[in-house]
Amino acid sequence: MVVEVNDNNFAEISQSNLPVLLDIGATWCGPCKALAPIVEEIAAEYEGKALVCKADVDECPDIAMKFRVRSVPTVLFFKNGEAVDKSLGLVAKATLTEKLNALL
Repeated sequence: MVVEVNDNNFAEISQSNLPVLLDIGATWCGPCKALAPIVEEIAAEYEGKALVCKADVDECPDIAMKFRVRSVPTVLFFKNGEAVDKSLGLVAKATLTEKLNALL
C-alpha cells in the first residue's frame, strides 16, 4: 500500500525504522502518471520491508523546498530519517528496487 504523505505527517513517516521510498510528483505530470503503477508494484512487493509513499509537489511545498525538488517525478530514499539517495525522472522499476534493496 502506498502511503499518502503531506507536510503534516512527513516528519513521522521519514523517521520510520523501515527504509522509505518517497515518490514526489504532480497530478499534471505525464511521467509521474507513468511512474505511479511502478511505485504501486514496489509498495506491494516490499510491504513490511519498506515504507513506500507518495507526495504531490503542489500540496507539499515544504517537502519540495526542503529537498530542493526542482523537477518531478523525484523519488527520495530515506534511512533512519536521513535522505540518502534519490532518482530523477521516469526510471525503470529495477533502478528503484536496486536503490531500495541497498537500504534493507
